[in-house]
Formats: sequence, C-alpha cells, structure tokens
Amino acid sequence: TELPFEDLGEQNFKNIDRPVRVWRWTDTTESMTNTLGAKEGLVLPDKPSIAVLPFTNMSGDPEQEYFSDGITEDIITELSRFSSLFVIARNSSFTFKGEAVNVTEVGQKLGVAYVVEGSVRKAGSRVRITAQLVEAATGNHIWAERYDRDLEDIFAVQDEVVREIATAVPGQLEVAALQRVQRKPIENLTAYDLVLRGEQLQFRDWSSREAMSLFEKAVEIDPHCARAYGLSTAE
Repeated sequence: TELPFEDLGEQNFKNIDRPVRVWRWTDTTESMTNTLGAKEGLVLPDKPSIAVLPFTNMSGDPEQEYFSDGITEDIITELSRFSSLFVIARNSSFTFKGEAVNVTEVGQKLGVAYVVEGSVRKAGSRVRITAQLVEAATGNHIWAERYDRDLEDIFAVQDEVVREIATAVPGQLEVAALQRVQRKPIENLTAYDLVLRGEQLQFRDWSSREAMSLFEKAVEIDPHCARAYGLSTAE
C-alpha cells in the first residue's frame, strides 16, 4: 500500500548540523481530517521562513545555467547562516526549476511566508542580475534590486551580488515585520495611551528615559502589546 506522504527534501533546522529529510502527510480524506482536525499543509515556523527559487537564466544559452544555479545555491547557503531565519533547503526549492510558478502556491507547498526569486542575463562581458523578495500569501513585493556588473572575474561578481542580496533580505524582513506590528491595533487602551505618550516624549532627548519607563509600563499592562515591547527594548 502506498503511504500518503510527500518527500519535501532536506531541510535546515536550528542546532542541527546536517540537513534533515522532511516528509509531509498528504491524506485529505474526510475520515483523516475529522480524526486529526487539521488541513493538509505545513505549519509556518515561529520565525521568518523563506524559500529561494532557482534564478531564471535569461541569457538564451542553456550552458549558462550553471551561473544562475550557482547564485541561487549561494544565496541559500548565506541566508542559512542567519539563525533568525528558517530557510528551505536547495533540494526542495529546486523542484520548481523551469516552472512558471505562483509564489502563493510555493508558500503553501513549502510552508514558507516569503519567497526570493530572480533572473540572470549575460550579454558579452556584462551581466544583469535581478532579485525580488515576495510575500507568499499576498504576492506583494517587499523588496527588489537590480545588479549590473562587468564580468572581468565571474566568481568575484557572483560572490559580491550574493553577499549583497543575502545582506539585504534579512533587513527587509525585519522592516516588513515592524510594519505589520505598527498596523496592528493595540487592544488595551491604557497601554495604547502609554505608548502614544512615550512616543511623543521620544522626540525630546531630555525625556527619553521617561519615555522608556512609559513603554515598560505599557508592557506590564499588556504583555502581548508588540509595539510597546519593541519600543521598550530598543536601544
């Protein structure tokens, strides 16, 4: 009997040196749904989760696939160094190579909140590399950049662009998370009042300590107030 499992390839996990192969239960029968009380799919990790899709080779030369694939692999490796991120392993990301994918579908299949995608176009001694960070659930572009470089040293160019992308992505994820927190209303009005008063005081250097005290009081009143917590721990 064929078991209803889908192989998601090897994944990287915090505090585990080597990738671990992950399987997903895909039985969607009514009896199993009633028993388990859950829908098919992956549960998002409690930290930003991201998949780097294979960069598209736009050069018109299949022999240049190694360059676009190398950039993708290096970005995955560099992002995996950040313990604050959950990065899908190469084997899983590369199952989408050559496909016209929908980022929302990718997010659902791989269980990630964000997707990095891009393209590589080589022409003579020049190369153009584009990269985009997309929110999987909405398809909204959070960040995008284009890199035009001379190919005097192809590996130096690859290292430079990969480093810039891997440095930019975590910062953009933090900005996106902060914006979501700021848009979220504070339920406790007393805590909200303290936050507003503290923010007003922050504009005056002499009262910054008093502002911090107000933020801390807001956290005591409403421990789930992310906005107050973030302000109270800011340096």
